[in-house]
Amino acid sequence: MARRLPPLNALRAFESAARHLSFTKAAEELHVTQAAVSHQIKGLEEWLGMPLFRRMNRALILTETGQSYLPPVRDALDTLSHATERLFRMDGSGALTISTMPSFAAKWLVMRLGRFQARHPELEVRLHTTPQLVDFTQQDVDIGIRFGAGNWPGLRCERLMTEDIYPVCSPSLLNGPRPLCCPEDLRHHTLLHDDYFITWGTWGEAAGIAGLDHARGPRFDDSALLLQVAAEGGGVALARGVLVADDVAAGRLVRLFDIHLPGNYAYYVVAPPHYFSRPKVKAFRDWLFEEAAADPAAGHSRTLSAAESATTSTPDA
Repeated sequence: MARRLPPLNALRAFESAARHLSFTKAAEELHVTQAAVSHQIKGLEEWLGMPLFRRMNRALILTETGQSYLPPVRDALDTLSHATERLFRMDGSGALTISTMPSFAAKWLVMRLGRFQARHPELEVRLHTTPQLVDFTQQDVDIGIRFGAGNWPGLRCERLMTEDIYPVCSPSLLNGPRPLCCPEDLRHHTLLHDDYFITWGTWGEAAGIAGLDHARGPRFDDSALLLQVAAEGGGVALARGVLVADDVAAGRLVRLFDIHLPGNYAYYVVAPPHYFSRPKVKAFRDWLFEEAAADPAAGHSRTLSAAESATTSTPDA
């Protein structure tokens, strides 16, 4: 059965004026004009079909109807206010669910999350890793980090980082039976492929290598697994700079040669536009950009509107 409810603004004007017994003080409290308060209450009286106030020369007095109506109106407004405050508190604390690719989580995000948790101990961080794009309308996710061209219609996409692509290998391969001194030496080594992005053929062409069989070698659909195999001496990987930077810094992998290509895609922070005003989402978003700015392997960032995002046509990861 449909509820028969008067306008909320009129109820707020009535409750304030009845509490103060003054249209002027109600107007000050509600940040509107006295005429607006008077108009709202007159409209409410017409909607109810009965007067709520007696308007005297120097006084405002509640009628019997107004006196009986005030307590339930006040209780209803208090209930609505408290429920809204609880909702805001829940939205600003509790669990923060982040969706991202397994490779980005393993090679970049996880090792930094402790700093975010130390800054925001009130938040319970939940990491949802999947190669699939998150559906914010169907899944309980607050914010996502994706790799692609920024073509996620209906979402606000903020470009977090770009990166370079270059070959890496285990230090054990540098001085092995077939040392890697120049790009041509790659002919004697297993090539490891990341199927989604820049290929060995593209890199070899840029490096000017003739006769490189760039199709040979195993292929991976997980960049973290690709780098693990490379670190164990299983071959030479064409690596993405953001994901491999910590392995290179720790000496698990070595960057080869001085030839790199800019990546075709970038890392984006994504969510429905109104999610970014949520305190916990804003806190995580701001922290992410701080971490990206401090990462020497990361390039520049830029925000894409939902409209810009919808016009982009290159594939996502």
